Amino acid sequence: MRRSLIFVTLALSLLAACMTLTARIHPSRSDQPIPPSRTFAFTYQVHVPANQNAQGRLLLWLPLPQQDAYQKIRDLQIESAVPRSAGREPEYGNSYVLLQPTPAELESGFDVTIHFVATRLEHRVSLDSASPRPVAMNSSAPPDLQRYLEPDKLVPLNGVIADLAKEHTAGDTTTLAKAHHIYDYVLATMRYDKSGEGWGRGDAVWACTSKRGNCTDFHSLLIGMMRASGIPARFEIGFPLPDSKSEGDIPGYHCWAEFYLDGVGWVPVDASEASKNPAKRDYFFAAHDVNRVFFTYGRDLRLSPEQKGDPLNYFIYPYAELNGKSFSGLQTHFSFRDIPTAAISAASR
Repeated sequence: MRRSLIFVTLALSLLAACMTLTARIHPSRSDQPIPPSRTFAFTYQVHVPANQNAQGRLLLWLPLPQQDAYQKIRDLQIESAVPRSAGREPEYGNSYVLLQPTPAELESGFDVTIHFVATRLEHRVSLDSASPRPVAMNSSAPPDLQRYLEPDKLVPLNGVIADLAKEHTAGDTTTLAKAHHIYDYVLATMRYDKSGEGWGRGDAVWACTSKRGNCTDFHSLLIGMMRASGIPARFEIGFPLPDSKSEGDIPGYHCWAEFYLDGVGWVPVDASEASKNPAKRDYFFAAHDVNRVFFTYGRDLRLSPEQKGDPLNYFIYPYAELNGKSFSGLQTHFSFRDIPTAAISAASR
């Protein structure tokens, strides 16, 4: 119990540090209207089956949710009998928990459950008054923007991606115009289709050739074209929350993007949701709704020095290595339950 309390304290300290940094970047203003919000309890469960033949050292990494200006996390609890520690991925600062079972625990199998309560705020940026500016970064831009102008393994910035970006932003002189034309192209060309094979890897070249896929494919193409046009753009991943349900299971992840607009900051975009909801096409160019929970940034992730396998394409599901090699067979279950406003008010008294 003492070890669990120490770990939870450390994990919450990491989240508090992220919140403090974000508050400095996004100071609150009393004259701004309160955005829509959604508060919910979230459960992330992992089962490692019994493995009588496994020999050696198993490492298991699980992502932890982000805390920022648009997502508040509280009551984070991690349940497992397995020894664990908190960590932070070095390139993007994603937080995780690392579990290292004993040989006996690996042989018998074990469970890990992460519980937390999140309040998700709508992230919406008004672009009506955004002054048009050329594609450039000024001295006040965040210092990590350069990384968001570089390629990822499956998101090259040359060849067909560069050609498409050039073609569909021809004549544009501002970041906003370029970004909007790239968004329009992705929506006009891609269709949300998870049939067959190839989708879901976030391969930008495959996406632009096949012209279909899921959220990963939509945003890989969009991010690639943005970066090839000199616009910093970043990948974010978490889970969707059904807007028609107040509780239930969540079958899989959802991802989205942001691009950087000089003088405005990070602008939210969700091309795949716009594709599924054409009536909200304009909304999702500059907004992320409350029906999501955010976990990690970035692609090609190396979690810690202990990770021996290839960098992760993205990090939302648990990742394990046995003796330095990727270990499969993990079983997962994700669920949520909305917390009514009355219950939130009562808890805060």
